[in-house]
Amino acid sequence: MKLKTWLLLSYFIVMSLPLAAAYALFAWINAYHDDRNVEEYFEKWAELQQISIVLKEPMLYEPGIERPQVEELTDLKTAIVLYRPDGLALYNSNPLAYTNDYVLSKESLYKNLFQFENDYRSYSYREPVFSDNKLVGFFEVTLAREKWVDGVNNRTVLVIAIFIGIFVFTFLCVTILINRKLNKRLAQLMKQMTAYGSRGKVEEIQTSKDEIGELTESFYSMREQIEVAREKIAQEQQDKEFMVAAISHDLKTPLTSIRAYAESLSADRNLHEDEREEYREVIINKANYMQQMLDDLLMYTLLQSPTYEMEFVQAEGSEFFDMLLSDYEPLCYEKKITLEVNSNVDGIFNVNPKQLMRVTDNLMSNAIMHTPIEGSIWLAMVSSENLPKWVFPFVTQELQLEGPLLIVQNSGAGLEKEQLSHVFKPLYQADTARSKKGESGTGLGLSITKSIIEKHGGTVQMLSHKTIGTCVICKLQKIERTGDNNEENYEKS
Repeated sequence: MKLKTWLLLSYFIVMSLPLAAAYALFAWINAYHDDRNVEEYFEKWAELQQISIVLKEPMLYEPGIERPQVEELTDLKTAIVLYRPDGLALYNSNPLAYTNDYVLSKESLYKNLFQFENDYRSYSYREPVFSDNKLVGFFEVTLAREKWVDGVNNRTVLVIAIFIGIFVFTFLCVTILINRKLNKRLAQLMKQMTAYGSRGKVEEIQTSKDEIGELTESFYSMREQIEVAREKIAQEQQDKEFMVAAISHDLKTPLTSIRAYAESLSADRNLHEDEREEYREVIINKANYMQQMLDDLLMYTLLQSPTYEMEFVQAEGSEFFDMLLSDYEPLCYEKKITLEVNSNVDGIFNVNPKQLMRVTDNLMSNAIMHTPIEGSIWLAMVSSENLPKWVFPFVTQELQLEGPLLIVQNSGAGLEKEQLSHVFKPLYQADTARSKKGESGTGLGLSITKSIIEKHGGTVQMLSHKTIGTCVICKLQKIERTGDNNEENYEKS
């Protein structure tokens, strides 16, 4: 049950108790009245008849006389008043109510004669007295309903006692439940938050489906997110430290070579022109390698920044990708590699041409590097529904991407499955052997490729078979234009 519902229900019960008690008292008194009414009426009527016999004596209504027989009839439960015909009180057993010279108006005097009436505390009766058909006075008798009043008072006290008992019981129950459902759980949650804030151990407890349970679940979810963020930050810090160490090592080696060859050129040594040319070529190659590494590092850092926004332009697919996939034949020809290119995609794309050229260059450089002499490389920009026939069978079986695909596939030694899970990490190289000329690359190419494709709203997948080859597939987004107003819908194919 929700705490809001539970609190409203408790409030309703507490507020309903006075009404319930009042209704119970009213119903009980009515039931008691119904039970006692007839019996009490006849008891008081019989008592009145005995008193009336005495009060009907005409002599009692003469002024200035003693009335001992009337005084014998009065007590704390019986009150008698005698009136003259003009309404002047001749006798009153309760002088505190009004004095003997009290005058009752004729309208009040003649009202409700011979009627045996009752109210909450008493029965009353008024009757005229005659002597030889002459009105000599009136008597009024009031009989207290002591049993009735005592019964009502007892029941009122009992109902009040029951009400107080129920109220105290309800108050204790509500206090216990509030302590259990609110105070105790909030205190426990605060204790867990304090422990977590001080890096202490937090043991998750079973939560209920109410507001505090939802709050506790939110705290646990927030704690998990913070832990994931902490682990991510720690991993990023570790990666940065590794990257700094790796780059320092990679820069140190060519820098040492450049210094050694430069010192050889500047030393007073009799070097042949061929040797000098070779030394200069080595220095240039090492410097180019360092420049490439610094450029890749700068681009990788830029792509990882959350504030970096890549600029895009709209390009027609067939024309742009024909240009993008061209001009790789000379590089393959130098290594005696067969290159097959397919471009069969149309539509409008949001692209950053320079960055997509970097992606294609990185993928083709890796493919050329890992393709043996007289091997084959396939390069294509096609839709997932029209894959070229040269795509490896294991690629078509394992491919998980759909839509416009940029495919770079090469024959040769592939990668192990364990290696595939790391290839897009920065500075990871499946082939750890580094040539003296730095031909193994900087280790940032695939990481940069993945980041650029993701900036384009796409994804990258690499598939490989150890004895067949490797295939890298990049999914891109195509813009579909509808209507005359050139409204653009991005179709994630």
